[in-house]
Amino acid sequence: MAGQGPAPSSCDCFVALPPHTAAPAVIFGKNADRPRHEVQEIVYVPAATHRPGDRVQCTYLEIEQAHRTHAVVLSRPAWLWGAEMGANEHGVCVGNEGVWTREPVGEDEALLGMDLVRLGLERGSSAREALEVITALLERHGQGGSCKEEPVPFVYHNTFLLADRTEAWVLETAGRYWAAQRIREGSRNISNQLSVGTDITAEHAELRQRARSQGWWSGAGEFSFADAFSLEQQPPRMEAAKARYRAGKELLRQHTGHITAETFMAILRDKASGICVDSEGFRTAGSMVSVLPRDPAVPCVHFFTATPDPSRSVFKPFVFVAGLKPAPQVLSPSFSDDPARKVPRFQSTVDRRHELYRRHQAALELMERDQEQGQKLQQTLRDLERQGLEAVNALLGGDVAPRPEELAELFFDCVDAEMKFYK
Repeated sequence: MAGQGPAPSSCDCFVALPPHTAAPAVIFGKNADRPRHEVQEIVYVPAATHRPGDRVQCTYLEIEQAHRTHAVVLSRPAWLWGAEMGANEHGVCVGNEGVWTREPVGEDEALLGMDLVRLGLERGSSAREALEVITALLERHGQGGSCKEEPVPFVYHNTFLLADRTEAWVLETAGRYWAAQRIREGSRNISNQLSVGTDITAEHAELRQRARSQGWWSGAGEFSFADAFSLEQQPPRMEAAKARYRAGKELLRQHTGHITAETFMAILRDKASGICVDSEGFRTAGSMVSVLPRDPAVPCVHFFTATPDPSRSVFKPFVFVAGLKPAPQVLSPSFSDDPARKVPRFQSTVDRRHELYRRHQAALELMERDQEQGQKLQQTLRDLERQGLEAVNALLGGDVAPRPEELAELFFDCVDAEMKFYK
């Protein structure tokens, strides 16, 4: 199998719905664990209307464009088109994770799972619609191509967690085949393994026929997607994911009925469980937590770190509103001769660090070099984050009604305030 050496191997996605949440809202969270030096940027793409026949260039593949695309905010590896996680203007959130199944992975360039995350967000106005977008494109174009910015390919299939204000979906894939489970209440997590068993809400039309034809299911008894399509001999990275999945499930259980955005931030920072990763080969490159109120009159709020290691990063709030102020501090530079966009790919390297990443990197070095100063800086950053959370909680609780221009500048102002502390 391609890319079995040191490689990114873990992501964790979480969702909680009433009655497990403290308030009438759906809460979504994800850690994106990627190669150690990969940079994740935060990109806002406004809604757009496209002409008939327009095409869109994804990371590797050019496909047909939709007539209309929704406004999205994305946390993405800076070298590619898609995203590890993100949200759209309709309160839809999507995150993906890598899995290996009995269906062979293909090094041929197709759609990445991360491309499908963005496509689902741009074209789906609900979690269900985003799922239908992803599965239709998966069946039509397939998934494949290297998922890291290095000459040695690293290829995997994908699972997805999708959420909106009313429900969530777990979508798991094996090649062009897929199965999905609807989550109407409670909480759920996914961690680099197939977890949809017999409780299947929707599936590929030929899924069970495929399993029978390959001898993975006898046709007798209940059909379990995970049992039929999981590898008998799991790669080490998937075996390790089982412990993270159990730990994540237990952390959710401990907070049942009281889950808030702060709960998810604490879970994403949990290093003992392996959910927050900081190792030689890879680490948590970016994190996201979203609050999706059931009341459509209350705005959804999406928190992003834009920097590695959430235990030493600040979650900064973003709200979709007209006239958003751009945040260039979290946008990576572009390159006219980008090694990710010419074939053969990844034959050279470029410095994709954005300004916040650079300053945060220097702060991490200070924290490791001078423990006392590091602790002071850490406390200052947590205080900054708490101020943002207090303001957002007042907004979500209806205690304040900020002016639209204040919301338009919210994310920029929080990024700017963090950068000033790093000077």
